[in-house]
Amino acid sequence: MSADLFRLDGKVALVTGSSRGLGQGAALALAEAGADVALLNRAPAHETADKVKALGRRAHHVEQDLGAATPEELDESVQSVVDALGRIDVLVNNAGIIRRAPVLEHSASDWRDVLTVNLDAVFHLSQAAARRFVAQGEGKIINIASMLSFQGGILVPGYTASKHAVAGITKSFANELAAHGVNVNAIAPGYMATDNTAPIRADEAREKSILDRIPAGRWGTPDDMRGPLVFLASPASDYLNGAVIPVDGGWLVR
Repeated sequence: MSADLFRLDGKVALVTGSSRGLGQGAALALAEAGADVALLNRAPAHETADKVKALGRRAHHVEQDLGAATPEELDESVQSVVDALGRIDVLVNNAGIIRRAPVLEHSASDWRDVLTVNLDAVFHLSQAAARRFVAQGEGKIINIASMLSFQGGILVPGYTASKHAVAGITKSFANELAAHGVNVNAIAPGYMATDNTAPIRADEAREKSILDRIPAGRWGTPDDMRGPLVFLASPASDYLNGAVIPVDGGWLVR
């Protein structure tokens, strides 16, 4: 198979939550494959932008608080990418938050905050991008799901609910948009060494129990997401619709 199928030259991608961790890794993977990258964050992601530019690609900042933005403001964010970079071809819904508390103590505000960022923003940004994609006859939406799109987890009912829902809307959008040349799929990362998992990795007993179950025997890293992400953003995945792909070191099959 030609490596050209995985090239993104001339394409423009929008990545949310791109200042660090998996989002920064996603932005750099797409830039390495040839895409210009818009970076949506509450504040400019200067470090990521500098790294994108060092790869010879354009970077554009989109300042938006996904926890407070209206659907109209999120549509304007997508349009700002078109205005600045000339088009939009790929949306990566990576931004997410997590709040930990026992289910009987999980507050209404924590529930609302998590669902707003992890689900509502994903829906509205996907809808806004899809309108442009349908008009141009092609586009890629990549949602970042989770192992908790399949499992219940502990201490994170809001996060679990949001990630189950992300898997659901991935399939829903795929059903309606595939005929328009738009691919909607998701990646479900396993246990990744990021800020979100820092409290777990600091718990020696919990970390050991997790590593004992991962066949690969280690935590994942942003680099482990690069191949699947570029695949889903590229022409190589043109006949893939509604998939939720685990990148988990084998966690789910254990």
